[in-house]
Amino acid sequence: MIPARVGVIGGGRMGAGIAHAFLCAGAPVVVVERDAQAVDAAAVRIRDLLDRSARRGTLDRDPADVAASLAMTTEAAPLADCTLVIEAVPEDRALKAEAFARAGAVMADDAVLASNTSSISIDALAASVARPERFCGMHFFNPVPSSRLVEIVAGSATDPAVTAAVRGWVDDLGKTPVVVRDAPGFASSRLGVALGLEAIRMVEEGVATAADIDTAMELGYGHPMGPLRTTDVVGLDVRLGIAEELHAQLGERFAPPELLRRMVAEGRLGRKSGHGFYEWSER
Repeated sequence: MIPARVGVIGGGRMGAGIAHAFLCAGAPVVVVERDAQAVDAAAVRIRDLLDRSARRGTLDRDPADVAASLAMTTEAAPLADCTLVIEAVPEDRALKAEAFARAGAVMADDAVLASNTSSISIDALAASVARPERFCGMHFFNPVPSSRLVEIVAGSATDPAVTAAVRGWVDDLGKTPVVVRDAPGFASSRLGVALGLEAIRMVEEGVATAADIDTAMELGYGHPMGPLRTTDVVGLDVRLGIAEELHAQLGERFAPPELLRRMVAEGRLGRKSGHGFYEWSER
């Protein structure tokens, strides 16, 4: 059964996608943002996702009716009524700790708090959480509306009943859950980044073009999207941050290529900036 009410802290690309997923599944959602401007931007983002779903035939209700179950705020107080709260702020430990503190101050004792982190240790994040037994990772994938996977990360203190409840909620979203224990990069980021970094090194070394590397993986190995196009969709800055986290924990095999660092420094972040390994006309 879907949660009675869901809170999402952060209404960027990932937070908006998570809010959209629960709204489409019938749950009321409250999104907490840092200021009024961010609230307005997040609201536009979520309503645009609902409109797109309606146009594609994946939403069988009027988008305006679905959006009526969406609340936007800069205050944490409405999280007190939420069964599930998902943190979806950028991959910065200090920002996440701040989000957990705001949520923890008002959340019910039996509510579940989850982080959408793609690489930061759940046990490390749990140090900033009031009730670590009610905390886990809930790693959605970009773009959330079309991605079928949610990686559930159980920390050493996570109550197995919480893991089971989250797994059921993911099923009710129409997505597929996988459960992994807390480890550097979990399963998906660790493998995905390893492939992506090696593909970037191949471009850097002139082995092949980005397009030909992607085609090789798509046609030769059945990947729906090659590693470099995936890097553009995820965001080169996001991939660099994950690589740096894994490099610190797992060693040189995750050292970010200089090409990746240079492209991020130049603002070539992929689809969201319009330029990455590919040119993107629609951001």
